[in-house]
Amino acid sequence: MGVDVRSDNPRALIRYALVGLVLTFFLTWALYLLRDALLLIYISTLIAIGLSPIVTAIERRPGRRARRLPRWIAILIIYLGLIGAVVGMAVLLVPPLVEQARGLWAAFPEILHKAQVWLVERGLLSRELTVSEAVQQAPVDTDAVGTVIAAIFAVVGGVFGLLTVLIVTFYLLVDADSIVRTFLRLFPRSEQSRVHDACRRVTTKVSAWLGGQLLLAAIIGSTAALGLWLMGVPYFYVLALVAAIGEIIPVIGPLIAAIPAIIVAFTVSPALALGVAVFFVVQQQVENHVLVPKVMERQVGVSAVVVILALLLGGSLLGIAGAILAVPTAAILQVLFEELGPEATSD
Repeated sequence: MGVDVRSDNPRALIRYALVGLVLTFFLTWALYLLRDALLLIYISTLIAIGLSPIVTAIERRPGRRARRLPRWIAILIIYLGLIGAVVGMAVLLVPPLVEQARGLWAAFPEILHKAQVWLVERGLLSRELTVSEAVQQAPVDTDAVGTVIAAIFAVVGGVFGLLTVLIVTFYLLVDADSIVRTFLRLFPRSEQSRVHDACRRVTTKVSAWLGGQLLLAAIIGSTAALGLWLMGVPYFYVLALVAAIGEIIPVIGPLIAAIPAIIVAFTVSPALALGVAVFFVVQQQVENHVLVPKVMERQVGVSAVVVILALLLGGSLLGIAGAILAVPTAAILQVLFEELGPEATSD
């Protein structure tokens, strides 16, 4: 009987290997199909982890006799604060930008005239064109309608994605305690305290990452306000606020935030617009190579080299979303490595 088992053993191993290979393939394929939903869940989880200390602080109101607020009310207070901040920024941003847009539109014929005179003097243009002629002779893109439709769908998808993240984050924060308790039950009782300590450290790091993002936004906004004010750009305070908001979005955020400042500066003079463009390019280089690594190293406790590598890898894998999630993911992986590394295992 022992001989039969030994003779059947290789076939059983092959069967198990094939079954495991098939299951791995289907699991990988399922994860690929669900990648967008999983990314939204991961973003919601990180935001919930980062906001959980703030929610807990709001719950525990100061005073011995103060009753503890329900957790959902504490979360709503944070959400209402964020909505109020967005509305306040819109109130500050929209009127000056509309006024500048009207001024730019009124000055457009004069700007077009000066530009064409410069081109005609250098032989780059045969004669000066009117605004209507310039519009008629502009190259027509046959895919313009498709591009506009794709852009509209992208905006709508982004809005629904943001709403989904906010809703999922809300419920994750409401059920945070039960989720943590359920997660701890997956481990032996002797390891639960160690896992709970690791979760606490992850929460601290992710919260520090959110704080670091706000600190970077404040630094960029302050330096932008100072630089634009020194250059004499109108509405520098509004443009600096746009730059601070753009800092929250890695890679393209600062570039998009620079566009309104360049447009406003162009209404004053082309030379000023060029100076503003150079200013934002230099600011972004300093931010990418100095500010972000140093601030995140101090706030999150992840080395500057790891921050730079995480941003590069995250941006290459998932684009903007990957760049946003790179630093908190690196912090979580650092905690896991500390717990599962050789030194932790030997202890």
